[in-house]
Amino acid sequence: MARTQASQALRSETGGVGARSPSRLDHATMFGLIGGFGLLAAAIVLGGAPRAFVDPPALLIVFGGTLGVTTICFSLQDIARLPSVLGRTLFHSTPDAGATAFYMLRLAELARKRGIMGLDQVLEDMQNEPFIRKAVSLAVDGTPIEEIRIVLEREISETTDRQLRSASMLRKAAEVAPAMGLIGTLIGLVQMLGNLEDPSAIGPGMAVALLTTFYGAILANMILSPLASKLERNIAEEELVANVSKVAAESICRTDNPRRLELLLNAMLPPSKQINYFS
Repeated sequence: MARTQASQALRSETGGVGARSPSRLDHATMFGLIGGFGLLAAAIVLGGAPRAFVDPPALLIVFGGTLGVTTICFSLQDIARLPSVLGRTLFHSTPDAGATAFYMLRLAELARKRGIMGLDQVLEDMQNEPFIRKAVSLAVDGTPIEEIRIVLEREISETTDRQLRSASMLRKAAEVAPAMGLIGTLIGLVQMLGNLEDPSAIGPGMAVALLTTFYGAILANMILSPLASKLERNIAEEELVANVSKVAAESICRTDNPRRLELLLNAMLPPSKQINYFS
């Protein structure tokens, strides 16, 4: 009972991690996608004959070809992770580097008052932040500072590389899609020129020739490339939060003055995220 009460007291002092908001729909991404495609659809409908912009052979060439070529560049395991990658882009749990820095300063101040071992009782509150939990656990276990640095830097590097591989899949697909559109254009032209004596075959061939370029441009510039940029932005935010946690864990091990840690963390944070913990 005494241990439980002590743990609750420590939690009230640290205030919870609070560094990451719950996973929710990225409104900026959805607004951009819906707005862009909505305006495109409106232009097609106002121009008349919207059915002329739907051609199954052209869709197969662009979407199927883009998927096939991208699969050649990566492994099947990488491709299988693509749906979850897109899901994390649309439904993102945004890490807040400023909130993380504030929380780590609370931990540093608590460790200075009660000793590093006192942080053991708040580790269970970090279930949703595995990297912060690992960093604090290493400090609590008395791991040498240099070893903490090596372990955490390696984990940051491996995690970032794995996530960037997912972003590179989208980048590669964005490069391939216009090329598949060009290939489809050539196929349509060959079909059209090979059937000049049959007027009924000229229209479908011309549709494939034009629509594949249209589909390739849309897929690359309105879907794949923007999602890759958003994913890279999210990865950069995750990496910043991880580095803030790493520097704080090293400072806690050294039993630095928390005011010094605040200076170190603010030097890492962008101006909009800098904190004034002791002011």
